[in-house]
Amino acid sequence: MSAPGTPGISVVICAYTEDRWEDVLAAVASVRAQSRPALETLLVVDHNQALLDRLGKEYKEAGDMRVLANAGPRGLSAGRNTGIAASRGDVVAFLDDDAVAERDWLARLAEGYADPRVMAVGGRTEPVWASGRRPDWFPEEFDWVVGCTYRGLPRGRVPVRNVLGGNASFRREAFDAAGGFATGIGRDGDKRPLGGEETELCIRLSRARPDAILLIDDRAVIHHRVPEAREHFRYFRTRTYAEGLSKALVARSVGTEKGLESERRYTTRVLPAGVVRGLRDALLARPGGAGRAGAIVAGVLTAAGGYLVGSVRARRGGVTFSVVTVQEGGGRD
Repeated sequence: MSAPGTPGISVVICAYTEDRWEDVLAAVASVRAQSRPALETLLVVDHNQALLDRLGKEYKEAGDMRVLANAGPRGLSAGRNTGIAASRGDVVAFLDDDAVAERDWLARLAEGYADPRVMAVGGRTEPVWASGRRPDWFPEEFDWVVGCTYRGLPRGRVPVRNVLGGNASFRREAFDAAGGFATGIGRDGDKRPLGGEETELCIRLSRARPDAILLIDDRAVIHHRVPEAREHFRYFRTRTYAEGLSKALVARSVGTEKGLESERRYTTRVLPAGVVRGLRDALLARPGGAGRAGAIVAGVLTAAGGYLVGSVRARRGGVTFSVVTVQEGGGRD
């Protein structure tokens, strides 16, 4: 039980492949080790019966755990909506299935909800590189490519337009006001690494509740594993292109003014400074300087290309998505 005056927090972890078995166990263990205990942990399995059965056996005797099947279409958004609907907490927190949370993660998230206007609190996600170190060419400005906090985000506990989905929490009232995550945006089991579903939800939430405050607290830290395949430029290029496609869907849903508000600042301020740093490092013969500058330019161009293609597809009606109303007890409509 949570202490008086503090919210009970349900933690939702969405899993989809047995390839991440050890990662999922580590994620669950990190939640169980929290200094501020979770009310419950829900493991939502995305259309994988073998993994569902295996996790069900693994946690059969665990009273603080529930293993559920995704009740909606394949994909991360529907999996999260399944977890929200089944959860009992005043706050629902989301942790990636290949990440581990530091001991005070939930305590830091909970602190943000002392103000009743706060509808969402996110944290900081640090990369854990499979090779043991960041590739020299990989710019910190693009750490979002591997699901991590990137250079350019504000430090401390500060208001933001949107939280980042792999390390985020929402007050239950947020889903009552804005609905759940939109299906058709974000990861859906396809090989293309789409995203943007948490951005779309946060903008919808701010429209539904103009007084809502969304925060990032960089003391709420998780460590996200970056597999070797994602340390290469090929994945970098694929992910940035997919982000452009995703941003076109977000803009279609909520309009370009809000849908690209943060991205404009990031593109016009953060990235040029990153190019300058990279070129300066190259002149000083520091490893990877020219590569980082080049990667930033390539990332912008491929994301822009994806956005252009996605916008054309959206205008032609080639993509669809929907927003669900999440109800307690596992119901959706």
